Amino acid sequence: MLKLRPYQQSAIAAIYSYFEDKNGNPLVVIPTAGGKSLVMASFIDGVLKAWPDQRILVVTHVRELIAQNHAEMLGLWPDAPAGIYSAGLGRRDAEARILFAGIQSIHRRAAEIGHCDLILIDEAHLIPGKASTMYRKFLDAMKRINPKLKVIGLTATPYRLDSGMLHEGENALFSDIAYEVSVRDLITAGYLSPLMSKQPKTKLDVTGVGSRGGEFIARDLEKAVDQDAITKAAVGEIIAYGKDRKSWLAFCSGVSHATHVAEEFRRCGISCATIFGDTPKDERDRIIAEFKAGKIRALASMGVLTTGFNAPAVDLIAMLRPTKSAGLYVQMAGRGTRLAQGKDNCLVLDFAGNVKRHGPIDLVKPKRPGSGDGDAPVKVCPECESIVAAAALECPDCGYIFPARKVKLAPTASTLAVLSSGKPKRPEWLQVSNVTYQRHEKPGGRPSLKVTYQCGLGWHHEWICLEHTGYPRTKAEAWWRERAPGIPVPRSVYAALQLVHRLRRPSHIAVRPSGNYTEITKARFDTCHTPTQGSAPSATANPVVSAGSSRTTGFPIPAGTKAGNIFAAVSARNSVTGGRA
Repeated sequence: MLKLRPYQQSAIAAIYSYFEDKNGNPLVVIPTAGGKSLVMASFIDGVLKAWPDQRILVVTHVRELIAQNHAEMLGLWPDAPAGIYSAGLGRRDAEARILFAGIQSIHRRAAEIGHCDLILIDEAHLIPGKASTMYRKFLDAMKRINPKLKVIGLTATPYRLDSGMLHEGENALFSDIAYEVSVRDLITAGYLSPLMSKQPKTKLDVTGVGSRGGEFIARDLEKAVDQDAITKAAVGEIIAYGKDRKSWLAFCSGVSHATHVAEEFRRCGISCATIFGDTPKDERDRIIAEFKAGKIRALASMGVLTTGFNAPAVDLIAMLRPTKSAGLYVQMAGRGTRLAQGKDNCLVLDFAGNVKRHGPIDLVKPKRPGSGDGDAPVKVCPECESIVAAAALECPDCGYIFPARKVKLAPTASTLAVLSSGKPKRPEWLQVSNVTYQRHEKPGGRPSLKVTYQCGLGWHHEWICLEHTGYPRTKAEAWWRERAPGIPVPRSVYAALQLVHRLRRPSHIAVRPSGNYTEITKARFDTCHTPTQGSAPSATANPVVSAGSSRTTGFPIPAGTKAGNIFAAVSARNSVTGGRA
């Protein structure tokens, strides 16, 4: 049976927690290759086994994802009442209790699909912000059938090129981010393949290329970069860097550009095929199958393979497509983060200047509409030419120690960084001798529960955000359940302080440096440690802790957490989504 990873368990718990006291449409943010399909399948399994009358629709935009999500569901629950509605897959199981569908096939068929209690949207960042699109019209029609319909979005990139964050703005379909885990956390934990990058000598020049709708004008962009000399130089560098790598993916700036790149690969003796949006289905399936089997070493594409493409062996990505879209950039890089046997990492060669434009993929901050186009602060290692964040003190690939900066770096010193600094320092386990609890007030913010651990002669702190919403609240709930199993999670700091004497006290905590402070990453509980009295609530708030101080980190939800357990406090509801009884 498929087993959920800790962060996947936390994502599912966060969804249930969100609907305990909210009626919005939440987002779940998990990086590319982080297993969103399994999260959806496990969540659906839990919902239908707790509330068998519910009907669930899973919608996305490409048939590969439809088939993949459906297969994941059956892999977890072989007898699941699941069907597919997709013209591309030749199936129209409109009455299935769990229906996996393509938006192109169902956007005018809300009446045929009928009543649904819950809609999950995979790759939610692809829903346009305008109200007149296929997704919006379909969802509006479905809400007319069931006004209590709930919508959950899943994505690796919770932002759009034209309007910023998916849950912000006037026309936002989504209301909150219920759960988010970063690509850096999953790489550090060993769940994703590391990305590394080198500084290519060839650079695509987009000087003079205009923009429309916040993105480079496609025709002008292709004309600027599809130059024979540049293509030959770039392909030559890819071959040199990739001599010991087996599976290459090149993202190009147009159909003609991709065709020319593939021709140059083949001229140099490298097997290469092209895939475009209009590539016939059978041919596309054959090419992808041969690529995965290692019969084709390189793929050159335009407009496809950025979502719904699952090829774990990809160990070299060549970005030959400049983009102003942070989401597209992260999706391209994410094609190399899947784990595969014999694969140590994935090399990203960014000829397009995307990393310089957007920054490391784990630190991307989408630009708000109307903001400038300034570059991200990054630099190149002089020893191995890896591309790292400007703030990195040590190269994560070769260990080179950057000298302390005595002067401000010139703009030309900043180039590329596909990931931020290297691996965080290994946490150190410390024995806990005492724990105290008190209310913490932050001007302009909500109060939190400040927890202080005494470890020998030192003290370490974390702040538990019980009165917050969204992901901070979810982390607080996980923290509480680990220390007080069976005791309902309080809604306020005041209520928590009345119960701290019933909390299990950690025997040890794992602590690692985080800037000028420390971060508590885990806690361990020896059986001999019993609940301990906490300090009396403070009469006055502590001084405000400076930014960057230690913070609560998410703890895995204990294995075996069930939907019914999480919803015990709201058993009066007839369903997780508030739909039909």
